[in-house]
Amino acid sequence: MHQSNIAQLKKNVAPFEKTDTRSSIRQMANTILPLLLLWYAAYLSLSVSYWLTLPLAILTAGFVIRTFIIFHDCCHQSFFKSRRANDILGTITGVLTCVPYEQWKQSHSIHHATSSNLDKRGVGDIWILTVEEYVTAPLWKKIAYRIYRNPFVMFGIGPIYVFALQYRFNRKGARHKERLNTYLTNVLLAGLYALLIWAIGWQAFLLVQGPVFLISGVLGIWLFYVQHQFEDSYFEKEEEWSYVKAAVEGSSYYKLPGLLQWITGNIGFHHVHHLSPKVPNYHLEKAHNETPPLQMATTITLSTSLKSLRFRLWDEENKRFVSFKEITERKQQPVKQMPASAEAIIDALHRKKAGLEGK
Repeated sequence: MHQSNIAQLKKNVAPFEKTDTRSSIRQMANTILPLLLLWYAAYLSLSVSYWLTLPLAILTAGFVIRTFIIFHDCCHQSFFKSRRANDILGTITGVLTCVPYEQWKQSHSIHHATSSNLDKRGVGDIWILTVEEYVTAPLWKKIAYRIYRNPFVMFGIGPIYVFALQYRFNRKGARHKERLNTYLTNVLLAGLYALLIWAIGWQAFLLVQGPVFLISGVLGIWLFYVQHQFEDSYFEKEEEWSYVKAAVEGSSYYKLPGLLQWITGNIGFHHVHHLSPKVPNYHLEKAHNETPPLQMATTITLSTSLKSLRFRLWDEENKRFVSFKEITERKQQPVKQMPASAEAIIDALHRKKAGLEGK
């Protein structure tokens, strides 16, 4: 992509970066209020049947995802014009989604600055090894990587580890402000949970919050995973890496049914978001529809996105994701032998060369 095209693309998206306060307030009202009401309804349904509670918990988890998108926009300072308003709402929605605002904002900004850069992996992203790195890795690392990339671990244990444990502690080298925000989030979260347990009992709390927490965590990690782990994604070394290519080619357009698109806050337009994080979630679809080059991004659907579960390693040579099975089959393929006649010709050429050099 030429520099002139890159500049034009950024110019085309710029008008959608404007925050609309009314739209932001409206989204708060149709997200956070239903979240609280649905959680309460799930609690009331316990007296009827747990089979009624579970569907309500699934719906509640959907609104947790939508609340996280508001949190996400606050981290990018794109939900409100005021930095303070973004910081306050970001911290509140961080409590509701079990994510410390300052900590996640920092790691996510690094994710945006280094996404698809093979030389800058490790912060705010999913562990990815190239084929060469995996093949040459020691046995312990191969085993650890296989365990990490197992769907049952990534989408089962992963949400519990990340949202219940990892986010409760500050990262090494965290700034003072970030550390304080993590402590504040933990205190507010503990206070909220303690209040609910006091009000309804620990059994009822776990029966409602347990599935809400797990389902929203699974969905959250799935969305992050699938929007960068598709077959012909984009990954390059530092010297070849391009921010715009990483956004448009390394992030997918996850085309979801209308209701799911609304619940997930348009985050399926991930290529638009990576190109310009300042675009509020409620402008992402419009930016995509009115910017033709963005419509060329890789489109995945609910059905095709399931294929990404078998993608494990990045093949630098062929520029695509491959499975462990493909790598195993490559190793097992016999080395092709040259025909006898071809070997004879090459041998004769070598002997002729040696004879000429000896004269």
